[in-house]
Amino acid sequence: MPVANARMYAVTPAAEAAWAALLGRAGDASGIPLAYAAHPAPAPLETLWARDDLGLAFMCGWPFANLYPDHRPVAAPVPAGGDGRPLYRTDLVVRAEDGSADLATALRGRLGWTAEHSQSGFHAVNAFLDGHAIRPAHIGPLVTPRRVIEALEAGAIDVGPLDSLWHAILRREEPSTAARLRIVASTPWRPAPLLVASPSMPSADVARLRAGLVGLGRDAAAAGPMAALGIAGFAPVERADYAALAAPPSA
Repeated sequence: MPVANARMYAVTPAAEAAWAALLGRAGDASGIPLAYAAHPAPAPLETLWARDDLGLAFMCGWPFANLYPDHRPVAAPVPAGGDGRPLYRTDLVVRAEDGSADLATALRGRLGWTAEHSQSGFHAVNAFLDGHAIRPAHIGPLVTPRRVIEALEAGAIDVGPLDSLWHAILRREEPSTAARLRIVASTPWRPAPLLVASPSMPSADVARLRAGLVGLGRDAAAAGPMAALGIAGFAPVERADYAALAAPPSA
């Protein structure tokens, strides 16, 4: 049986349960039942992505565009309140108690980063910094957004990156934690992390899973979990949608 996984957005146990319910419902609607496979941090995401039985698993756009040319794109989440496209960005956050800190001040300090394969936690931030003369000291890899928050609260870093979709779930699930953070800047919008299938998944099954995910927007039983996760639904995506995240060829 193919597996599903939402480790990237399992902000809390309740959020992971909501994802498991949504992905399971999409699998059932497609006629391709999925078993939810937990893969909690600090287990490497690369280990998850290497599995040959992935039916629906979240993958960041940068590794999808650069490291996994054969994985099958299925669909990506559409944030609630957006323009209907599956987009996200990086929120650069500081401690809320640092009331006078602005972006320029933060960038004179220490910047946390998550992983070199992360769009939101590494590449988007570095591209954003290209437009600023100040280059902060880099502290990492912190691996997960949760550890970014822990490093901020411990005073180990002065500014850190949060995937905006992850951050939105945090605000819903842990408002007290979110209230201890303040956004000083956000990077430009980019294609959101997507749900992928293993290269071995037949094209017909990928199409059925895609239809199952997209159909959740019309499924009354899916409305509650989607509202809890701050998404309006899922949009079909193709590999070409992530071409903008591909690294330039080496000289």
